[in-house]
Amino acid sequence: MPLDPRIAAILERSGGARATADMTVAEARHAEAALFAELPAPVNGPADVVDGSVTRPIGASIPIRVYRPIARAAPPIIVYFHDGGWVVGSIAISDRFCRALAAATGCIVVSVEYRLAPEHKFPAAVEDALAATSWVMAHAAELGGNPKRIGVAGEGAGGNLAAVVALLVRDQRGPRLGHQLLLYPNTDLTRNWPSMSEEAEGYGLTRRALTWFAGHYLNTELERGSPLVSPLRAQDHARLPRALIITAEHDPLRDEGEAYGEKLRGSRIPVKVSRYNGMIHGFIAYHDEVEAARQALAEIDQELRKAFRPTVE
Repeated sequence: MPLDPRIAAILERSGGARATADMTVAEARHAEAALFAELPAPVNGPADVVDGSVTRPIGASIPIRVYRPIARAAPPIIVYFHDGGWVVGSIAISDRFCRALAAATGCIVVSVEYRLAPEHKFPAAVEDALAATSWVMAHAAELGGNPKRIGVAGEGAGGNLAAVVALLVRDQRGPRLGHQLLLYPNTDLTRNWPSMSEEAEGYGLTRRALTWFAGHYLNTELERGSPLVSPLRAQDHARLPRALIITAEHDPLRDEGEAYGEKLRGSRIPVKVSRYNGMIHGFIAYHDEVEAARQALAEIDQELRKAFRPTVE
């Protein structure tokens, strides 16, 4: 179906911007920050937002931002990884969405400032994502949350990290995650899915930009086949947490996100895959303008209630 009129208007507002693939890394980061700075300030959100850090096994600590909901006793915790192709983005840029996520679900949200490429190539982001998740699982009670109700979430490249972390936590055979929320995720960098051609240009995220991001993130092309880069290519998807995968019709990543849902379903993992027609990659960021984005937040709340029952009331 055609673009949602509000999404079309949003794209028109940014129509004169240079393509990400034609920018330097510094220019792309500046452009991303400027784009989100233009969005309205959040009108509602959790009562308590605190910045902190997680100790990395080697090197500097990992910054985090914790969003605690109003008047909830030991709620579930969502560990969130931002979008940005492993190259751009930050906890500051994703602040609006994390506030909305905490407000919509009543969960504690822990947003993670993982290291970015090209300064820190693969697997730095994976290492940070796993370290932050492991820390949250060990310190859930200190955060005010329920240690038995923890999930991971992410958008785009952050969805990729969430899926990879779910695989790694499973393989540790320790405490288990309760849910994975994958919003228009990268799941397979080994092939060009049909949506890569069908939605290659004109919808915000482009195929050229995805190539640009991967080029900065990866050390070699051979890494594309690693399950820590392409979780769809993991040999075993059994025993993973249940999942909600949200895709957008006009997103180059649409098909691989939906294919990941099929892969999980084939491994008997409870999964719901929801495609939002007329939408683009990143549409949930516009929840104050776009009805479908508000519907997506409501769907996330509903699915988390199922995953974390009876904790979410």
